[in-house]
Amino acid sequence: MLPVKCESCAIRHRALCGALSSDALTGLNAIARDKAVKPGETILSPLDISPPLANIVSGVVKLSSGLSDGRSQIVGLQFASDFLGRPFKTSCAYQAEAVTEVRLCMYERSDFEAVSQAHPNLKHHLLTHTLDELDAAREWMLLLGRKSARERIASFLMMVSRRNSEDGCSAPTDMNFARIELPLTRSDIADFLGLTTETVSRQMSKMKRDGLITLEGGRTVIVPNLELLQAVGAN
Repeated sequence: MLPVKCESCAIRHRALCGALSSDALTGLNAIARDKAVKPGETILSPLDISPPLANIVSGVVKLSSGLSDGRSQIVGLQFASDFLGRPFKTSCAYQAEAVTEVRLCMYERSDFEAVSQAHPNLKHHLLTHTLDELDAAREWMLLLGRKSARERIASFLMMVSRRNSEDGCSAPTDMNFARIELPLTRSDIADFLGLTTETVSRQMSKMKRDGLITLEGGRTVIVPNLELLQAVGAN
């Protein structure tokens, strides 16, 4: 892993370190290391002893939790600027796996905890980040508990579109249009949304017939009118 220069980081102003003081940023920069991860590689695991911590610089990571009988469930997706791992705890409750090419800004746990103890504003931003994730988890509970299959898929597409837009270097010319590269297979989307693969395929085909989306290959979705798709997901 290579040293990191925070001042040239593409996600600096959106990540955990975005609003840190210069002293805190210098301390974090000193312990950060750049790491590239290939699709399918495990980043964090419940089996890890004192797993590292990381900011996602680019790419998409899926979070999964498993049962004792071997069954597992995708419980979250994380994108560029999201934070992986839990400081001040020596274990990880989920498995984090790269689903695309991923670049990480890695921190050894003990080093990160020492810097956060020395700079309370880092702890403040970590708490804010954690509460944002809690709000997102509650919204996802509503989606899984009350929304129809069509509404779940529309909400998922809107979420990926929004995060892709945040990660882009320039704004699209048409803010109501989106070209979405799906980070997950349809089987994984079904797992994430609590549906069957057949239901996901059937609903996406129906959305195509209704003019809400256009499909290009297995992973590309064109949304000609984001407002219409958002209305479907909000019902």
